Amino acid sequence: MGRMQDKVALITGAGAGMGRAHALGCAAEGAAVVVSDRDAASAEAVAETIRGRGGRALALAQDVRDEARWDECVQAAVEAFGAIHVLVNNAGVSLGRSLRETTLEEWQRVMDVNATGVFLGCRAVVPAMEAAGGGSIVNISSAYGLVGGAMAAAYCASKGAVRLLTKAAAVDLSQLGIRVNSVHPGMVETDMAQGLLPDEEMQRRFLRQQLQRRLAAPEEITAAVIFLASDESSFMTGSEVVVDGGWTAR
Repeated sequence: MGRMQDKVALITGAGAGMGRAHALGCAAEGAAVVVSDRDAASAEAVAETIRGRGGRALALAQDVRDEARWDECVQAAVEAFGAIHVLVNNAGVSLGRSLRETTLEEWQRVMDVNATGVFLGCRAVVPAMEAAGGGSIVNISSAYGLVGGAMAAAYCASKGAVRLLTKAAAVDLSQLGIRVNSVHPGMVETDMAQGLLPDEEMQRRFLRQQLQRRLAAPEEITAAVIFLASDESSFMTGSEVVVDGGWTAR
């Protein structure tokens, strides 16, 4: 049996990048996966891959900023698979812009997706998780939720918000048997990394700070997600798991 056998996981931003890796990884460990993404075609492609490997999957189009859509997606997940045991708040956007250059519109978009979307997701799954006897919420923050960085003011602020929201939610939901933890990746080989490291010089400067001198593969972040989603981490809540290749070690 897999480490997530008989669990139902809703994963946002699962149509590509890290989210796709999380969806495939959870499915490989036995979970039924609700593949949520703003791009409906990408979500369906990932769900079809899971089904082609013998797993169970449902694809849903979702903008995580839409409060009503959160309720619809939770209901669809419960109707399809009977429960929700795991939520991975993975959907996010990046912005490679300095504080002075960031417009209010850009700031609001990053905060709406990266922070408000996580808040809405945490709140929306509570009734379903309570009915299931508990659950695990895994919020994808960032190493930039722990330290500041150049050309990333809005992104750092949004991911720092996710870190503290995680801890507050863990306190609020502990009596319901719902654990809430955050994962803080370093730079990962995805399109989002290109938004934060837009040119070769910035990439070289960043890699010089990395103890491992490389970017992470998405699957290396998925390993932490599966650990927190599974019962292996049953005594962890309000915790932050840093998977950054040593970026924040110095």
